[in-house]
Amino acid sequence: MKITLSVIKADIGSIGGHIRPSQRLIGAVRSHIMQHGNDMLRDSHVSSTGDDIAILMAHERGPGDEEIHRLAWEAFLAGTAVAQEQGLYGAGQDLLKDAFSGNVRGMGPAVCEFEFDERPSEPFLFFAADKTDPGAYNLPLYLAFADPMNTPGLMLAPSMTAGFRFVIMDVNHTEGDRIIELEAPEDLYDIAVLLRDTERYVVESIWSRASGEQAVTVSTSRLHNIAGKYTGKDDPVMLVRVQKDFPATGEILAPYAIGPYVAGCMRGSHQMPLMPVPRNSDISYFDGPPVVSCTAFSMHDGKFTEPVDAFAHPFWDKVRDRVADKAIDMRRQGFFGAAMLPMSELEYTGIMEKLQVLDGRFRLRD
Repeated sequence: MKITLSVIKADIGSIGGHIRPSQRLIGAVRSHIMQHGNDMLRDSHVSSTGDDIAILMAHERGPGDEEIHRLAWEAFLAGTAVAQEQGLYGAGQDLLKDAFSGNVRGMGPAVCEFEFDERPSEPFLFFAADKTDPGAYNLPLYLAFADPMNTPGLMLAPSMTAGFRFVIMDVNHTEGDRIIELEAPEDLYDIAVLLRDTERYVVESIWSRASGEQAVTVSTSRLHNIAGKYTGKDDPVMLVRVQKDFPATGEILAPYAIGPYVAGCMRGSHQMPLMPVPRNSDISYFDGPPVVSCTAFSMHDGKFTEPVDAFAHPFWDKVRDRVADKAIDMRRQGFFGAAMLPMSELEYTGIMEKLQVLDGRFRLRD
């Protein structure tokens, strides 16, 4: 059967600053989905990562469906009302528009969706990141879908040797979706050239060249492009189908052991290592570090199994220790050099006003 998976995520309020949403807030979102989604959804799952709440939904209405998006928007409004009652920080922070206009894309929440014919066994992974932007997935996806040093299936699995097609978006282009399609392995170097610039070029989707099936969908919205000012990092979500024509679960997860440096953390203005964390983890050190959770599901007839926490295994404890060391080392640089983002990414912050004032004080020496 043809199934659509949709994830819609937003930061609508959290305890003690940017730490985590309250249980009552999460309960309000979950209750709204349960009460109003029964006629539309095959299944749903509500979870949190850092201070963000994500709604995962399985349905048969296709991507971009107005009623599915309205359901999520109104669930976030119900949660925002609770956040306001409790005095949570940033109540409704990611709801950047006043009224629903048929689709939540461009309204603040992060969205990723795709439609496919469900396989007899349909395992998939749901990733949610906080305190970072969509480019945080660039390196893990490159390694998982294009590098046989990480993914032996590219050599060993007949259905994968044809490679994958990367759809990459220029997220700085605000007049429309500016994309390029590149084929791995033929365009490997070109893919690398783009994906190294995580602030501008972001993987939107990945497709099997052998079957034509979509393997990956990533949310690509940049909040400062919507609001015209800094309102928080974009906190991207991602869905990845695994096994058979696609990389195995272990091949998708392995790159996160690197703990690559990504944009985000305190005031969204720093470079810090990405830490793989258990589901429903909080935010702490320096409003970070940037975190990513991964929940594994199997699905049949649009119904989910119970969730499995992919980063809860003891192996990842060692990774987290190493990432924490990297984070502390980087923080020793404070504001200097690579520890903060380049000026192009700080143009939506107060630092630009300071630079304008200082520029007027410069003079040419005789």
